[in-house]
Amino acid sequence: MIGAHHPKGPARGWAGVALRWLAGLFVLGILFHFLPLAPLRSALARIPLTRFLAVLIGYLLAHTIGAAKWRMVINSAGAELDFATSAQCYFGGLFGTLFLPSIIGGDVVRLGVGLRRSPRPAAVLAGNIADRFVDACALAGLTLLGIALVPGSLPPELRARVWRVLGGLGVLAVAVFLVAMALYRPLLRGRPFRFRRKLARLRQSLREVSRRPHILLYSWLLGLFVQASLVLLTALLAISCGLPLPLRIWLFAWPLAKLAALLPLTQGGVGVREAALVALLAPFGAPGPLVLAAGLAWEGVSVAGALIAGLVSLLLRRAGKAPGEGIAQL
Repeated sequence: MIGAHHPKGPARGWAGVALRWLAGLFVLGILFHFLPLAPLRSALARIPLTRFLAVLIGYLLAHTIGAAKWRMVINSAGAELDFATSAQCYFGGLFGTLFLPSIIGGDVVRLGVGLRRSPRPAAVLAGNIADRFVDACALAGLTLLGIALVPGSLPPELRARVWRVLGGLGVLAVAVFLVAMALYRPLLRGRPFRFRRKLARLRQSLREVSRRPHILLYSWLLGLFVQASLVLLTALLAISCGLPLPLRIWLFAWPLAKLAALLPLTQGGVGVREAALVALLAPFGAPGPLVLAAGLAWEGVSVAGALIAGLVSLLLRRAGKAPGEGIAQL
């Protein structure tokens, strides 16, 4: 019957969101089961509202710097986006992490606007790829700094395990690169000319970024500053919870927990991040309930920040001019 068919795509997408949120709540439920709840409630109650709001403002300011960094990288590829449009893309992507899996979902939202508003859509995609690479390097640099700062207090077994994980990730990255290079020409064989032309534009934009190593260096330093700021804000929340750990320990544990949260198992890494923090900080004598309280408080900041980011993106969209029609898509 005509009109009786309804598209299954949106329903399947929302079902996936619901399942990932349920998975996150399931992981948190396991933590609640094995950790005493009284110290957890007491730690959360100790956080002053003013401290929470101050951390939230700091979170948004750090991501404002992240938006400027993203614009700098994509414009080095030739995207030609102004700051308002870049902020709309960036904060829209931050909001998208509430509904789409892992970090890739935020990129989908971020690119959705950028590809329409830029005269060179390929440059937006190439710049976003470069920006993600820079962010990964910044997170790796922060992790290595944390490992270097806690050699005496880090148990040998845990230190060896961390180095094995980092080494495995490095080997995996090299293997993926080599496989991509080996399959590049076979995959292009028989492809239509239009597809190869778009790929050539993307490759040219990547080359433009690589010709500006000083931009990549500046963006790496900004990325390092943003990630370190988020670590400091987490440590401030933990202090309010009664967990005054040295900052060098947070520099070790926080980036590793964030890497674990990038796996698209739960929505935005909810539950996975907290479980990783509890496991990573346990060898340093950090009580599990207090670590979980700090993690939950940080989740509150992240969710509130994402909602505000979505509102900012919507206001920027309404304030800006409507995107021009007919812009060629990548």
